[in-house]
Amino acid sequence: MSVHIGAEAGQVAPTVLLPGDPLRAKHFAETLLEDTMCFNRVRGMLGFTGDYQGKRVSIMGTGMGIPSLSIYVNELIREYGAKTLIRVGTCGALQPRLHVGAIVLALSASTDSHVNRLRFDGMDFAPTASPDLLLAAVAAARRRGVDLHLGSVFTSDTFYHGDPEWWRRWAAHGVLAVEMETAGLYTLAAGFGVHALSILTVSDSLVSEEAASAQERETAYTRMAELALDIAP
Repeated sequence: MSVHIGAEAGQVAPTVLLPGDPLRAKHFAETLLEDTMCFNRVRGMLGFTGDYQGKRVSIMGTGMGIPSLSIYVNELIREYGAKTLIRVGTCGALQPRLHVGAIVLALSASTDSHVNRLRFDGMDFAPTASPDLLLAAVAAARRRGVDLHLGSVFTSDTFYHGDPEWWRRWAAHGVLAVEMETAGLYTLAAGFGVHALSILTVSDSLVSEEAASAQERETAYTRMAELALDIAP
């Protein structure tokens, strides 16, 4: 049992799906896994382990932002031996071709967070996805007929920006979407020598201003979870 996760030894699988919302973790576990058990309720950050097509998999919420995700990812790896971590979260589209419901695979993550500059003595580190997971996700999406968008994302520490035009410089450089965790996940995975990938569903667009409802954000994004479960070792 770790500080923020109440699981006993052996209750967390080597592969963990990581939605930000603990209620989304609950929904995915109840609808996609069999023989499910809840291994964590500490601070309301729900975590579950179950079976998917003969594979043992865990799903656990991380909260919002790099600091929250980093606490749980550190403990999942260090205390419970997690080897494959797949973020299944939402993002805001920065390109006009991405509409609500589109799925993005994050090749890399730029960020306005200073966490890596602190870690690397002021230098920049370029966090990227694990190639094997990325290739597996592309193949799985093709089998399912899922239309994917591959490219870089922007991990922001700020949800509400003071400048409504802040995103345009990132869009002009080809960044597909904005979210709040991927740069932290990819950096931790690299440092610990484990595998990581972010599979994201567009929940809103900064270009068109279309947006999904809160209920849709919680329950309607099973395609990305199914894709993540397909590639779970």
